[in-house]
Amino acid sequence: MGWNVEGSGPIWMQLHRQLMQRISSGVYPRGSKIPTVRELAAEAGVNPNTMQRALSQLEADGLVVTNRTAGRTVTEDGEVLARMCRQLAREQIQAYFDGMKRLGFTTQQAKEFVQTWKEEER
Repeated sequence: MGWNVEGSGPIWMQLHRQLMQRISSGVYPRGSKIPTVRELAAEAGVNPNTMQRALSQLEADGLVVTNRTAGRTVTEDGEVLARMCRQLAREQIQAYFDGMKRLGFTTQQAKEFVQTWKEEER
């Protein structure tokens, strides 16, 4: 899973979101060690201070825990992880409805479109 840093929004926030997605998708599973700030920064092609800010926000969110000897690990708290997944899912759903609205669909039409599409996929 590559990094995608665009011009929209602060870079640290984009990194924060992508780290959340990596946790959600299992790239960094529950309880696993997160690579170091320098490793992640080099991989993403950003300044280590920028990556540090993203990781600090993950810690403030309760998604990662810093252990002096073991570095950062993904939380073991299933409720925190489930809350993050629900948040990401809501944002995806909102993005879908916003995009459909820009295409001229009403909310009801967008809902019906999903249902029709899902039935066609069977």
